[in-house]
Amino acid sequence: MLRQEKGITLVALIITIIVLIILAAVTIISINDMQLVPIAVNGTQNYSNAQGYEAYLVNDIYNLVSNTLSNIESAQKTAN
Repeated sequence: MLRQEKGITLVALIITIIVLIILAAVTIISINDMQLVPIAVNGTQNYSNAQGYEAYLVNDIYNLVSNTLSNIESAQKTAN
């Protein structure tokens, strides 16, 4: 009688690990060739700058609305 093996063998496991290492190396090399890291860093800096500008705009709009409401309230008080 032949014995049937079930499950993964040690050889298949080693081959799978080697293939995954090769794929990881190819991916890392291609990322470095396309220079994605500097692009990502630049994108992070642009995002940070945009956040600061947005905060400035929101603060400016808040001050404009606040001043306008104060002017309206003072005009109503002087009219009465």
